[in-house]
Amino acid sequence: MTYRNGTFVVDTRESRIAQVIGGAGQRVQVRRPGGGLEWEVPCSVLRLATREEREAAGLWPTGPRPLLGCEECAHLEAARRRAAAGEDEVKAGDALVALRRHRRTSHLLAEER
Repeated sequence: MTYRNGTFVVDTRESRIAQVIGGAGQRVQVRRPGGGLEWEVPCSVLRLATREEREAAGLWPTGPRPLLGCEECAHLEAARRRAAAGEDEVKAGDALVALRRHRRTSHLLAEER
């Protein structure tokens, strides 16, 4: 099976979630969501990450929407849109992870305090 760049997968050898950044033949280059060192994986040991796995890794929106008027939310959303418009799936994925991380730490966790 082939995976598109930006897809979140699980390396079943270590149960580690990763994001696809490239591939050639039967091998796929992946990295931890949001960046980091890359590693190469045979297609046969990958599977799509479930919603629950993406949620646990902070890659799926949960809870209320961000606060209106948050400058950081606006800045990160603009960066995500620019990356998506430029059709760079890896940068768009990174921008989405940064936006969701900000929403979680600045808005969702702040509400729980």
